Amino acid sequence: MTQQWLPAREMRLLMTVDAIGGVWRYAMDLAVELRGHGVETVFACLGPAPSAQKVEEAEQVGQLVHLDAPLDWLVSAEGDLSDVPRLIAEVGRHVGAHVLHLNLPSQAAEIPTDLPVVAVSHSCVVTWFAGVRRQPVPPNWLWQEDLNRRGFRRADVVVSPSHSHARMVAQAYGSIPAMRVIHNGSGLENLLAEKTDMVFAAGRWWDDGKNGRVLDAAAAATRWPVIMAGANDGPGGQYTPIAHAQHRGELSYADTISLMRRAKIVVSPSVYEPFGLAALEAARAGAALVLSDIETYRELWDGCACFADPDDPEAFIEAINRLADDADLRAMLAVKAYDRSLDLTIGAQARAMAEIYAELRTKNNTLTAAE
Repeated sequence: MTQQWLPAREMRLLMTVDAIGGVWRYAMDLAVELRGHGVETVFACLGPAPSAQKVEEAEQVGQLVHLDAPLDWLVSAEGDLSDVPRLIAEVGRHVGAHVLHLNLPSQAAEIPTDLPVVAVSHSCVVTWFAGVRRQPVPPNWLWQEDLNRRGFRRADVVVSPSHSHARMVAQAYGSIPAMRVIHNGSGLENLLAEKTDMVFAAGRWWDDGKNGRVLDAAAAATRWPVIMAGANDGPGGQYTPIAHAQHRGELSYADTISLMRRAKIVVSPSVYEPFGLAALEAARAGAALVLSDIETYRELWDGCACFADPDDPEAFIEAINRLADDADLRAMLAVKAYDRSLDLTIGAQARAMAEIYAELRTKNNTLTAAE
């Protein structure tokens, strides 16, 4: 690759992404908004190759480089990741990046670069086990805990998308002085759409953290049909059967949002959510929310949604049927959720991240000049 430089007034960001989970949507939306702050983004994609559709989307936003390197949660040993920090650092040098934005903290561990490093904790194996299995990470995964801890220490700034997740990270890894909380945002517009008597949910249903089994069980007794969008077979052989809901499989983002706009009720039954972008998008789409009663959703949506015990299908049946039967309650909660969503904008998120990048770049330039 040929090194490219931007004018001094602008900034080039190297951001790691993957094509499997919610980080892709986070990265694309954020990068679009960052352009208004003079930040150009180059994406370094790790893990399975992105689809042609995702490649096209990324290239409309910035440059995309696919690295032949794995994601930490898809390997069984730390040695499988030994080349990852070096590869990321090399791409950063080649594209003339001013700041590295790493969407897996493990990627920051011992990364050989003089560039400032921002590590965003979207999720990790250790907090996943705490939230989903409600137990410590198994002994054969302890290397993940050590690797992430080293990544947190190496990063100049660590970002969490919610206070609740920041607390989980601190409980798992100890105090992280560089931690800052910046809520994710959405730029989804509240377009008028004809609503239908249906319940919608979107997620990676193969992930037990998304709790698809409980929602599918509830779907057997809800007044309205439950439509579940998203893959139910995972990259590691994971599988969640869906028997009672209408399973639409993995859809494009546009098709997912189209269904979400039509739904009068949107459900997220997750037992583990560092943020929960689907709930925010549903609020923007004018739906009434039924959410699992977990700390993250209480932080973001208390007073704006119906909450249900994530371990109890009957609780979801009751909450969904209550909203299906009560149009006034449904409308009131939809309005409250939409109003709350206006506090969680992609603009606010991008401003906060751009300020961090600028702060780190200025500090790095000062230290370089001093040397």
